[in-house]
Amino acid sequence: MHVILRDGTGPVGAPGRRYPRLAVTRIFSGIQPTGDIHLGNYLGAVRNWAAMQDADAIYCVVDLHAVTIPQDPAELGPRTLETVAGLIAAGLDPDVCTLFVQSHVPEHIQLSWLMEVTVSFGELSRMVQFKDKSQQRDFVSAGLFTYPALQAADILLYDTEVVPVGDDQRQHVELTRDIAERFNARYGEVFVVPRHEIPALGARVMDLQEPTAKMSKSAGTMAGCVLLFEDVDSVARKIRRAVTDSGSEVVYDPDSKPGVSNLLSILAGATGRKPDELAGEFTGYGALKNATAEAVVELLGPIQRRRDELLSDPAELHRLVALGAAKARQVAGPVFERARSAMGFLPP
Repeated sequence: MHVILRDGTGPVGAPGRRYPRLAVTRIFSGIQPTGDIHLGNYLGAVRNWAAMQDADAIYCVVDLHAVTIPQDPAELGPRTLETVAGLIAAGLDPDVCTLFVQSHVPEHIQLSWLMEVTVSFGELSRMVQFKDKSQQRDFVSAGLFTYPALQAADILLYDTEVVPVGDDQRQHVELTRDIAERFNARYGEVFVVPRHEIPALGARVMDLQEPTAKMSKSAGTMAGCVLLFEDVDSVARKIRRAVTDSGSEVVYDPDSKPGVSNLLSILAGATGRKPDELAGEFTGYGALKNATAEAVVELLGPIQRRRDELLSDPAELHRLVALGAAKARQVAGPVFERARSAMGFLPP
C-alpha cells in the first residue's frame, strides 16, 4: 500500500523519499458524498490530505453541498458514511486530523447566511461552475447559485490559512478571499483571509477515454473513470482500454500526447516517481498500459480492504464523525460568534 506517512516520508517501498508539506497553522478542505471517490480525487487531493494531516488539519464531507442537486434521501446518509470510511481507508486518521460531516456542525449554515449578504449577485453570477452545472439540468436550485457563499463559510469558520484544492476550485477560493476582505473592511478584522494552494504532489488525472478532460463521475460514460473502490479487474480493464495517441513513442507531453501523458501521470502517482522519468522505460503503449494497470491495482487493494473493515462497524464510524463534529465546533462556534457580534446582532 502506498501511504503518505505523518512525518512526510513515503510511500512505503520508496525509502527516503520525501514529499513537500505545507508549513501552515491550519488547512481546510472538503469532498462531496455523491458516490465513490475516484482515482483522480485520491491522487490529486485525498492522498495529499493524509500527507498534510496534523492537529490543525480539518477535513469535511460536505453533504450540504451535495443537495444543491436533488439526492435520493435513502442514499445520502449511507453514501456519506461510505465517504467517511473511504477517507479513513485512504489515510486520514481521525485521532490526528479533524474529520467530520458538514451538516453536523450548524455553524456552517449560520455563517453561510452572513456570507450571502456579503457577496454580490454579480460575483455569484460569474462563477464558472454555476454556469457549467446549470446548463446540464432542467431544474436549477437557488442553492446551486448561492453555494459559493456556503463554501466561503466552510473555509472561514476555521481561521483557515490554506485551502489545498485543485486548480478548478481557484475561483471559489478567490471569491472567499474577496468576501473575507469585504467583511473585515465593514466590521473589523474578523476573518483570516485564506489562500489557494495546489499541493506539488497532486497528480492531474484525466478521463481515460477523453484525456483532455478531467476524470469525473459526472461524465457521459464511466468507461474513462476509475473508482477507488471498484472491482480491481474492472479497474485493470479500463486502464488497458485507455485512449492513447497517434504514433508509438512514449513521451510525457500533455499537449501533443494527452492519452499517453495521462497514463504516465497515473503511473507516477501510483509509484511516487516522475512521469517524464517513467516515459524512458517504455517502448510501446501496451507495456505502459499493463504497468499502469498493475500499479493502480496494487495501490487500491489494501485501501479497499481497509474500507470494507470500517464499513463492517457502522457504529464506530458514527462515533468517529460525532467526535470530529465536536472538535470542529470548538473552533467554528467562537468564529461564528465573532462574526455575529461584529455585525451587531443582539446576543442570545
